Amino acid sequence: MLHWRLLLGFTFIVALVALCWLDHVIPLPGAVLMPLAIVLVLLAGDEMLRMLAAVGMRPSPGAVHAGNFLLVVSSWISIGEAAPGTLTLLALGIVVFFVFAAEIRRYEAPGKATANAAAGLFAVVYVGLLMSFAVTLRMIWGVGALASLLIVVKFGDTGAYTVGRLVGRHKLAPQISPGKTIEGALGGLVFSAVGSWATFHWLVPLMAGRPPGESGWGWLVFGLAVSAAGMLGDLAESLIKRDAGQKDSSRRFLSNSFGGVLDLLDSLLLAAPVAYAFWAFGLVGR
Repeated sequence: MLHWRLLLGFTFIVALVALCWLDHVIPLPGAVLMPLAIVLVLLAGDEMLRMLAAVGMRPSPGAVHAGNFLLVVSSWISIGEAAPGTLTLLALGIVVFFVFAAEIRRYEAPGKATANAAAGLFAVVYVGLLMSFAVTLRMIWGVGALASLLIVVKFGDTGAYTVGRLVGRHKLAPQISPGKTIEGALGGLVFSAVGSWATFHWLVPLMAGRPPGESGWGWLVFGLAVSAAGMLGDLAESLIKRDAGQKDSSRRFLSNSFGGVLDLLDSLLLAAPVAYAFWAFGLVGR
């Protein structure tokens, strides 16, 4: 099981980096990655709807899918705006309109409309808005910025699983995710730090046309902060699944080793705003 998980994990990382490189060399930014992002948020939104339904909340599927699509696409086409993020903020306002319009249209009796509207907004913010940070990383700072997020988070995921399986003894959050250990979390931080160093020493300069090398210690802080946010993201999705009484967000993806689309994206979703902050404030990538 461990060697299979490691093989799939590193294959996944290599595939993501290859897609990023292909998107980098094609003249139209996002031509490769945007269709993938759209498919992922639509599938993830569908899984969120299923888990929400398990606890009695049934927001409008059309509003949720339209909202996730709009937020991701708005981040893609916002390149060149005077204030990046303005179009995405406008899209979020339109999403609120969609969600309430849907609940008004289908209202029948008291007791469900407010919960459904809140659940719909939660699904869109959790999937679409958080994914838009990853899209914005690519569109403003280039593929290297997006690769820094993907590599650090997935190195952390792989390291946490590997170290946890080998030497994990002390539970990290036993009521939410019994398999996660403190030792695994520390291993994930170390793996992420290594991935961050390699990314900012080699990959980011290469994609920016600069010689290898990264001054300062920004890569280390980035690796640790983004990795920690990724772990929180993993636990956050575990919390949602636990509350919904589900083991995996879906069983239709890859294998039982990975579960559903949300099981693959969970750590990336909460880590994306943290990575965005590092790049936006110039703490890395100079």
